Amino acid sequence: MPNSLNTIRAGVLDVAYEAHGPADGQAVVLLHGFPYDVRCYDEVAPLLALRGIRVIVPYLRGYGATRFVEVSTPRSGEQAVLGMDLLALLDALGIGRAVLAGYDWGGRAACVVAALWPERVAGLVSGTGYNIQDIAASVRPEPPEAEARYWYQYYLHGERGREGLTQNRGAFARLLWRMWSPDWAFDEATFARTAASFDNPDFVEVVVHSYRHRFGLVAGDPAAADVERRLAARPSIGVPAINLHGAGDGVGPPAAVDGAAKRFTAAYERRLLDGVGHNIPQEAPRAFAEAVLALAAT
Repeated sequence: MPNSLNTIRAGVLDVAYEAHGPADGQAVVLLHGFPYDVRCYDEVAPLLALRGIRVIVPYLRGYGATRFVEVSTPRSGEQAVLGMDLLALLDALGIGRAVLAGYDWGGRAACVVAALWPERVAGLVSGTGYNIQDIAASVRPEPPEAEARYWYQYYLHGERGREGLTQNRGAFARLLWRMWSPDWAFDEATFARTAASFDNPDFVEVVVHSYRHRFGLVAGDPAAADVERRLAARPSIGVPAINLHGAGDGVGPPAAVDGAAKRFTAAYERRLLDGVGHNIPQEAPRAFAEAVLALAAT
């Protein structure tokens, strides 16, 4: 269990986060994805704290107790704002340099900061590797099997999808958990502990914007335009990195050839995890913690 649940003003958000371990330890930030929350790190964080690591586990914008400071702030879910949120959190907590670890949306936030502000990153653990989106290329179709895996994204492009997520957010997320992690036998109590985070009043708007923006269907937050422009260049990541990829990932199955490797210019390793799906830290907490510790020790 966390040592504490805290809230801190960080940029445009009041970020709710859980803290584990000694305040003077090597800093590690663990970042969840969609549709998950901080509960995915319940077994990872204590393993790190026992090794003297200072662990910060924030709720992303639109999840749990994290809230926007101003009503006027766009409820954007684009990649640039996720990275900006993370950078603002590091600043607010006085963390000059940290190991960043995440998957899905959280992995994307970590990749953005590692690519654009590498001086703030001691190491990167990223589920599926290079998670920075190529929005310009989103108009190019993929093979039908890949397109079928992204049905939920296309569903959210229309107002029927927005209303469906609003009315059925729990059932929507539960279905994705099952599809994306076919070998993970989670129980209803485990799901319910996370599903409570989807009651955040900004959840639907942030999620819908995320899945529309990445296809160029809606404008981004003007405050993030410069960061989004820099990301469009597909910057390389020059910090030590470990790519964790579940061999049973139902939405992003690993390719035979690691296409992400070319995006990393420092020490890089890909670790395939048998019997693991998309929710890597909750399905394989020890493997996730070992990857973090490997980078924290360098």
